[in-house]
Amino acid sequence: MLEKSGRFHQGALLIVTTTSGIAARADAIDSRYHPSAAVRRQLNKVFPTHWSFLLGEIALYSFIVLLLTGVYLTLFFDPSMAEVTYDGVYQPLNGIQMSRAYETALDISFEVRGGLFVRQVHHWAALLFAASIMVHLARVFFTGAFRRPREANWVIGSLLLILAMFEGYFGYSLPDDLLSGTGLRAAFSSITLGMPLIGTWLHWALFGGDFPGDIIIPRLYALHILLLPGIILALIGVHLAMVWFQKHTQFPGPGRTEHNVVGVRVMPVFAVKSGAFFAMTVGVLGLMGGLLQINPIWQLGPYKPSQISAGSQPDFYMMWTDGLARLWPAWELYPFGHTIPAAVAVALLMGVVLGLLTVYPFLERKFSGDRAHHNLLQRPRDAPVRTAIGAMAISLYIVLTFASFNDIIALKFHVSLNATTWIGRIGMVVLPAIVYYITYRWAISLQRSDRAVLEHGIETGILKRLPHGAYIELHQPLGPVDDHGHPIPLQYQGAPLPKKMNKLGSAGAPGTGSFLSPDPEGEQTALIEAAHAAEHRAQLALKERQHTNGAVER
Repeated sequence: MLEKSGRFHQGALLIVTTTSGIAARADAIDSRYHPSAAVRRQLNKVFPTHWSFLLGEIALYSFIVLLLTGVYLTLFFDPSMAEVTYDGVYQPLNGIQMSRAYETALDISFEVRGGLFVRQVHHWAALLFAASIMVHLARVFFTGAFRRPREANWVIGSLLLILAMFEGYFGYSLPDDLLSGTGLRAAFSSITLGMPLIGTWLHWALFGGDFPGDIIIPRLYALHILLLPGIILALIGVHLAMVWFQKHTQFPGPGRTEHNVVGVRVMPVFAVKSGAFFAMTVGVLGLMGGLLQINPIWQLGPYKPSQISAGSQPDFYMMWTDGLARLWPAWELYPFGHTIPAAVAVALLMGVVLGLLTVYPFLERKFSGDRAHHNLLQRPRDAPVRTAIGAMAISLYIVLTFASFNDIIALKFHVSLNATTWIGRIGMVVLPAIVYYITYRWAISLQRSDRAVLEHGIETGILKRLPHGAYIELHQPLGPVDDHGHPIPLQYQGAPLPKKMNKLGSAGAPGTGSFLSPDPEGEQTALIEAAHAAEHRAQLALKERQHTNGAVER
């Protein structure tokens, strides 16, 4: 018993000694480089909390998953376009001539342990990465988070979206199956060949001759695993650094101004929440990769220039470009004896759209004259023109996306393909204008609704009959009243306004506890007492308001 106790104390002494050694080394580092003050200050940094701020984190976490799964796939994928004869476990393709790239993609799917799962997680993560960037940019756009001094961060976000689109396009072109080869031929090769003066030479430099050549897959592979991921990683780092040092924007609310940040500290609350959210993102991607099939490359076989797969569409983030190519008229230009096909015009329009997206903050600043610093966000209704422009762009994106599979729509609904094309052409011109007008008027009406609440108060649902027989609804003022009992109009501060009495606590006390367990007895009692007190104050205020109105009428 004594011997065991002695060993226990020796172990405790060893732990203390080791801990003291680590502390001594940390003190030595701090005495030389003095990092403690800076680290303490950064760990105490405050971040605002709002669900929409998590959209950018989804992009970051999905990119991490992309890097990890991409490294695993790189170990087994060979980007060679050398001709081989397939002799693998997938019997329907045995004896078929194909490229080495397609053969190794099949081997990853059927013979590498966990290969198909990792491949599908990688593809789903790519879709989630692009989708989260798009939704995150939409949140930044509609809330005005791109205004000074954050224009550069908007530019970086736009570049990340553009790079994510091309990174995904190059990635799903690597397996060299019939679908990916069709995408390369229809977009990359045709647009390159159609460029005036330099098109033929540029195509020769990229493909090494006629399409498909024997070098394009290795070159796309180098771009996909080295150059573009490195640029994206660098831009993400710069983006996060700017968010960190410029401070995060926040929505207006109690105690929030242009000069402070109200939220939680980085350590431990924000870090724990971010870690849990990262785990949830990885878990969802894992479930999607294991349960939802995506890009079954074995179904259509290897790419053959003489074949094409009907009903071919790219991933969703490139669908709008495919839809634009389908809707754009087959106009050809012949300047100085050179033929410029319609595909070149589509590429130019794509560049114009992405360019306008990138420089939008500077255009708004020029036309609005707003050059002030902004740390508080706006509600979409507070900027009707911007909100209408964003809704117009979304409607155009939706029309072009539906146009990208107009052949499938025509087949499934037994309508003319030409009819779907003309519906798309008319829709891409008419629908955005209609959406702009409706959105603008909607934002204005929401502003008027807020103004009415600030001037007259909240509708209580209580009707009062006047002496001459008319009925009016009593309103609960949000602020003080004048000598005649009329509400004193309040100034709009940008925060959401209560529109119903239950927003003031007049609908009864909320439930306590959680789905799994109740609150502690003392805490539950305190919450119930506070709810009763708040309800009592609201009733007294309403009775006082009714009494004041009655006195004024008499």
